[in-house]
Amino acid sequence: MRRSLPDVPTEILVISDTCASEAVNQLVFPPRTVDVAIHCGNLTQYSELDEFHTTLDLMKKIPARRKLVIAGNNDFALDKQSFAEIRRAAEGTPSEDSDGEDKTAEKEYYGDIGDARHLFERKDIKEAGIVYLTPGSHQFHLANGANLTVYACPCTPDVRHGDGFQYTRTKGHDFDIKNNIDVVITHGPPMGILDVRCNNTHSGCEQLFAAVARARPRLHCFGHIRQGWGAKLVAWRDPPSANPSYLTDIDNDKSVVVDTLDTYHPRNGDTSGDLADKSSRLSKLRETGYRATEWPSRSGGPVGPGKSTLFVNASIQSATNAQPQIPWPDVCNTPTADLTTTGLRSRRSGWLETCGLGMIKSGVTALCGAFGGCTRITTCRHFVNTKTPRHHRTDQNLDAAQLQTCPT
Repeated sequence: MRRSLPDVPTEILVISDTCASEAVNQLVFPPRTVDVAIHCGNLTQYSELDEFHTTLDLMKKIPARRKLVIAGNNDFALDKQSFAEIRRAAEGTPSEDSDGEDKTAEKEYYGDIGDARHLFERKDIKEAGIVYLTPGSHQFHLANGANLTVYACPCTPDVRHGDGFQYTRTKGHDFDIKNNIDVVITHGPPMGILDVRCNNTHSGCEQLFAAVARARPRLHCFGHIRQGWGAKLVAWRDPPSANPSYLTDIDNDKSVVVDTLDTYHPRNGDTSGDLADKSSRLSKLRETGYRATEWPSRSGGPVGPGKSTLFVNASIQSATNAQPQIPWPDVCNTPTADLTTTGLRSRRSGWLETCGLGMIKSGVTALCGAFGGCTRITTCRHFVNTKTPRHHRTDQNLDAAQLQTCPT
């Protein structure tokens, strides 16, 4: 049984899919230190060692006391089984180098199996508070007096040959999310929530949704589907279905869409007035540098463990790898000590609402700012990776190819 305890304001910075882009070096971080920073995977674009170094350098710069990292499908060098299969497939590939070097020299890019994982064991990485999360549950005692219990999983439904941490939709995956979990960190989205591609199809995982719907954590953060950027406060129906689905277990009347790209991107059917309004909102948002949300006290929706979950798609890269999407912050509370509280209080913190889980600054092609409500974020203007993949994938740009018709 969950018992009521006082809340502890916990600030959480959520990012995903930075893909070791050089553009992240242009980001300006606010001076205030948050309690936890979370990276939801795709640390790299091609899983090369120098890309891991780039992302770890980025994580070291983030002003957070604890930094939690999971892998994504791009990061196959962290998946021993996938890396071994890719290495075997690459062995014996003829060299295309003019000097006749054996092209098995792919090793210089990716290292040996385990080398990428060992980067997280370096002294400077540990001193920076960076922790690589293996699949499963983890608990952290935070400096602010809270114990944060998280569930981590990098696995996504199979997308293409040569990726890591994948499973087939037919076989599925067992997401063992316990009822005491406060934050779920996955690379991919659950089915039906912030998972729609530009072809209007849901690409999330049914098993993941069912597991989250049963556990009902305070926060579920992810990335992977770049055009799914946004946040939604989902109110749950009681009791959970025997086989939870986004069609049956969400109380849509009480749920709140905090923001999505539809707020700013032109869509078919928009009138000239709609387009002018979107253009104006986007211009103001870029000038401000963040999307400040005030929820859920103004929404009237239920807040608290077991009642609602905040879902955040924090993809940093945009669907076309071009103009960056806009970051935005949310503010919530998290409970003290054993994190079994049901007593979530709502308060005001400057111009931001506080309500449930921590200050969630969700970055979308920029790391979120507005720490304390006054910091402006400088976002980069370009987010293009021009490198050609060196390993044997033939459909590396599958997502980008599907998304070229998306408005930007």
